[in-house]
Amino acid sequence: MDQLEHTTDWVRDFILMYGPNLLLALMTLIVGWWIVKRVVKLVDHTMERSQVEVTLRGFLSNMVGILLKALLVISVASMIGIETTSFIAMLGAAGLAVGLALQGSLANFAGGVLILFFQPFKVGDLIEAQGFLGVVKEIQIFVTILTTPDNRRIIIPNGPLSNGCITNLNAESHRRIDMTFGISYGDDVLKAKDVIHQVIAADERILQSPAPDVYVSEHADSSVNFAVRPWVRPEHYWAVYFHMHEQLKLTFDREGISIPFPQRDVHLFKEAVPA
Repeated sequence: MDQLEHTTDWVRDFILMYGPNLLLALMTLIVGWWIVKRVVKLVDHTMERSQVEVTLRGFLSNMVGILLKALLVISVASMIGIETTSFIAMLGAAGLAVGLALQGSLANFAGGVLILFFQPFKVGDLIEAQGFLGVVKEIQIFVTILTTPDNRRIIIPNGPLSNGCITNLNAESHRRIDMTFGISYGDDVLKAKDVIHQVIAADERILQSPAPDVYVSEHADSSVNFAVRPWVRPEHYWAVYFHMHEQLKLTFDREGISIPFPQRDVHLFKEAVPA
């Protein structure tokens, strides 16, 4: 009987001492958990309105949720009397050790976040970076995957990629094709220029605004060179480049305009042989 009374008294004292804190901690946990979910949804909605890339949006939303929930749990633990100082110090030491061990991966992670946030390129763009030229097939949080024109897969870590020079060949709505064509010194320059304009006008893929440029650019050793610079959409660049070389050769031949090639005159001198 005495034992039962002792136990009852202990339970009553425990409830009186810790009950309010436990109830307050439980309410804080429930309300805080609800608030965290609302905050995560608000952050995700804000990033969606700002047109943040989907992969980065999901990752940042998860990170915000994990961080807020961890802070909530630590706060609730301190409310019921659990010492959290040593626990936080232990987590900090563990985080430092992991960070030192994963320096390269963390650099790639940071680079991936920067790429996804600032979007110097997007999936489908043709870029030149880190010595490689290719179409962006996938942007992951640690690496970016390219496919080269000859169908090779290139995987580039995001750390060096975000810190290096990137040439985005699809960023603008049109690109200029720089070409040089030569005619012989005996051909009519004005006629050749007119023929080049006709070939340009016949190709519907070449833009009329900005207007294509055709100039005499050089009096070379064996030719008069024209700088031909039409503007096209990025997806038509190589098709127009090759088409122009073929059509100008055919048209020059048809119009009697010659395309010179390097020639060398060899002079032979006969020396008198002493008697």
